[in-house]
Amino acid sequence: MSDIPLQLHHIQQRIARACAQAGRSADQVQLLAVSKTFGTDAIAQAIAAGQLAFGENYVTEAVTKIQHFMSHAPSLQWHMIGPLQSNKTRAVAQHFQWVHSVDRMKIARRLSEQRPDSLDDLQVCLEVNVSAEQSKSGVMPEEVAAMAAEIVRLPKLKLRGLMCIPEPSTDPVAQRQPFALLRELLHDLQRAGHAVDTLSMGMSDDLEAAIQEGATIVRVGRAIFGQRDYGQKVKI
Repeated sequence: MSDIPLQLHHIQQRIARACAQAGRSADQVQLLAVSKTFGTDAIAQAIAAGQLAFGENYVTEAVTKIQHFMSHAPSLQWHMIGPLQSNKTRAVAQHFQWVHSVDRMKIARRLSEQRPDSLDDLQVCLEVNVSAEQSKSGVMPEEVAAMAAEIVRLPKLKLRGLMCIPEPSTDPVAQRQPFALLRELLHDLQRAGHAVDTLSMGMSDDLEAAIQEGATIVRVGRAIFGQRDYGQKVKI
């Protein structure tokens, strides 16, 4: 018997405890189950346990999963959370409800142009490189305001907020610093008149710190599905 339902329950308990400690309601934080590299059997177990929102990094793999569940689980919500190349934007625009990893205007424009008129606006977040890591995607904090002002003018996109993947740390104080920066950047956008409400931040090892700083979506994979085997072919 898989541990996925039990692990989901544990994560939900962690979220509830973190929200209580932060003086927040647990329904203010959405759990996004990061199902990249895991097959439809694992996702089906999470669905049976009540999980409906899933995050994916690899477009071709994700589209196959989305199409698999389309007929018997149409209420699922699919979020693209990985780096997005120009040649993959059409598939994302056609199949996903959310994109967290918009990091340049070329990608935003392509998503806008390729979003079918039959679908609701694509919900998007700007990915911010809060730790200034050269190996990481994302716009620099000082570029957020200008890029947000451009994105809100694009049709078929709805700017919802910001996302980050900070440099890993085991120190709870150090964990909170990049999340606090992202929160302040969101507040700057709100003060500038943007109707943004989303902070996508926090993963398996640091979701408590993210919730303390205002996370509205936490992205959890390993603590739900287990360790990933990147060398193994995904079973759809």
